[in-house]
Amino acid sequence: MTILLYELVGRDERRPFSPHCWKATMALAHKRLDISTEPTRFLEVPTIEGGASKTVPVIRDGDNVVIDSFAIALYLEETYPDRPTLFGGEGGKAMARFIERWSQLTIHPFVTTAALVDLHAMQDEENAVYFRQSRERRFGKQLEDVVAARDAGLAAFRASLEPLRSMLGYQPFIGGASPLFADYIVFGALQWARIATPYQLLEDGDVVAQWFARCLDLHGGLGRKVAAAA
Repeated sequence: MTILLYELVGRDERRPFSPHCWKATMALAHKRLDISTEPTRFLEVPTIEGGASKTVPVIRDGDNVVIDSFAIALYLEETYPDRPTLFGGEGGKAMARFIERWSQLTIHPFVTTAALVDLHAMQDEENAVYFRQSRERRFGKQLEDVVAARDAGLAAFRASLEPLRSMLGYQPFIGGASPLFADYIVFGALQWARIATPYQLLEDGDVVAQWFARCLDLHGGLGRKVAAAA
């Protein structure tokens, strides 16, 4: 049976950009499951599956509708135990929870700062109005004023990745010798940036950039099927 994934897109439905949807996409590929996708724009999200969620990703697997990327990963692990593991046991689930919070508190804020104007430019006219109004209300300033701080914050952002950088000196993936869902969490955040903005978050020789390139190559180069922003 094919699993349906609702994923966030802008004007170009071939460029899904949500970090959380990329987590789900990679998790589904890791489990070697057949999927179809439903491109969904911001203003369409509240209408999917009868208003099941205010956010994506959402999957439908037969009669089951699951919302939230972490919940989707847990569902896939429990429903398809014969497929490659996303967590490697209960300890891996706990580790992934920590990685998720670290990523959303460390990586996501700077990606937002770096990419906000570019993300706005990716939307169609109606969704661009929504995006600007909602984000400017959230930040209390214009999008352009948020992005103006990115150069000043770049060095601190790169320094904040040192724990990840150091750990990758011991092993090729966060999950160890091979990737787990914890890798897809961080991958999703950096893939969001890669697709949304040409602004360079990482230096080319950074071991984090090298790890990210390995993740882009996973599952037949799935992450590279959407070109980087130019």
